[in-house]
Amino acid sequence: MRKAITLFVVFFLTLSFSKGIAQEKFKINGVTVPRTIDFENQKLQLNGFGSRTKFWTDVYVQALYLTQLSEDAKDILDSDTNMGIRLQITSSLVSSEKLSKSLHKGIVKSIGEENLPQIKMQLDMLEELLNREATVENDAFNLIYSSTEKAILVYKNSKLEGRIPGFDFKKAFFGIWLSNNPVDTELKNALLGKVK
Repeated sequence: MRKAITLFVVFFLTLSFSKGIAQEKFKINGVTVPRTIDFENQKLQLNGFGSRTKFWTDVYVQALYLTQLSEDAKDILDSDTNMGIRLQITSSLVSSEKLSKSLHKGIVKSIGEENLPQIKMQLDMLEELLNREATVENDAFNLIYSSTEKAILVYKNSKLEGRIPGFDFKKAFFGIWLSNNPVDTELKNALLGKVK
């Protein structure tokens, strides 16, 4: 049932883009997903969105924002352009520690354990930024890659928490959901606007 709902949302989103409907926001699992994010005097466009489910519980709603819409995961990962991931927590079971551990595991799955030493400093920074204060249900994170700074800017509830440098880290981080070995294939397809 959840898969059917996600596929319907992706289909509706694709239909909306093709008909040029200027819808400002979308809703999924009670979360409002903005159509655009303003960043560095540019509007990042909503490419796709879906929800991450673990043990039959929706843990967060995620959206992918790009400067130019794309269905090609490899092109997105290799692109040195502004782009963003938005995560909104939808479960009280998600804590700061659980979120950072989950993202760490996703990066390991994406790039392999043997490649972790190359981005250890950035992983430590991510963990530190996510664990500065408690994460609770409805908290929203915007993790936006800046092509000018070559860094991911971490916003929590619209407040800039810090920057994590490195294009290689950007590829590994976005690879959590878009690599050949993503944490959730259904979510990957939703972020790419694909109906499988």
